[in-house]
Amino acid sequence: MKKRHVLYAVLAAIGLILLFNSLYIVKEGQYKVVLKFGEAVRVVGTPGVQFKLPFVENVTTLPKHQMTYESNPTSILTKDKKPIIVDNYTVWRIEDAQKFLRTVKTLGVGVQRIDAAVFNSVRIKLSGINYENIISENTERGNINDDITKDVAEALKRDNYGIQIVDVRIKRTDLPEGNKQSVYNRMISDRQSIAARYLSEGDEESRKIMSKADRTATELMAEAEAAAKKIVAEGEGQAAQIYNRAYGKDPEFYRFYRTLDSYLTTLQNEPVILMPIDSPYARILLGK
Repeated sequence: MKKRHVLYAVLAAIGLILLFNSLYIVKEGQYKVVLKFGEAVRVVGTPGVQFKLPFVENVTTLPKHQMTYESNPTSILTKDKKPIIVDNYTVWRIEDAQKFLRTVKTLGVGVQRIDAAVFNSVRIKLSGINYENIISENTERGNINDDITKDVAEALKRDNYGIQIVDVRIKRTDLPEGNKQSVYNRMISDRQSIAARYLSEGDEESRKIMSKADRTATELMAEAEAAAKKIVAEGEGQAAQIYNRAYGKDPEFYRFYRTLDSYLTTLQNEPVILMPIDSPYARILLGK
């Protein structure tokens, strides 16, 4: 009986060992890759308890969720030959676990492949742009990031790494400390030159406007003076016609009126006047 109990206990232990070596658990957000003699035979991504051949098949785990890799700051030459320090990050995930294990095998090697592809794409893109345009507010930074993401994704897909590139973003582009002041001074000088050009153009435009305004004012004054002279001439003509008509109706009265009117001018300030006795003034004053 004791030998039989011992046998049952041994068999039970062996059964438990076989059972535990046959079961594995797939958690949310991970791949379980079943390896047979080091070769990936299947990938399980559905959460739950799964079975494998004990002692023959092994299981390795790979992350299923998105991961972020931050590249080390790298020096790159721009189109105008300025060295800049570029800092970027990459969002990626394992799309095909079997391809990933067959080509890169580990997460560390996968990150190295991503880093190389990102550096190559960033270097090509930024080396074709002047530094001023890279840091300018008008730069198409979003389009550059999209282009780099597309290039890196295509490169890794072409190499069948089983990696999906979700996004590549440039976080920072900065000058080396030794070059900052000289570039800033040049940028200040450029801005001052632009400001001086705008001021010169503004002064020139102001002179044109003032000259045009002066010419218009002169023309308006000349037209106004000509119109005034015309009106005065027309008034004098009309007055002459009125005088002529009045003179024609009663010449004697008109001469008398004109003589009296001349007195107003002649006798101002009480002047002393010497006149012949037979002059028109004397006759009128004497009542002759």
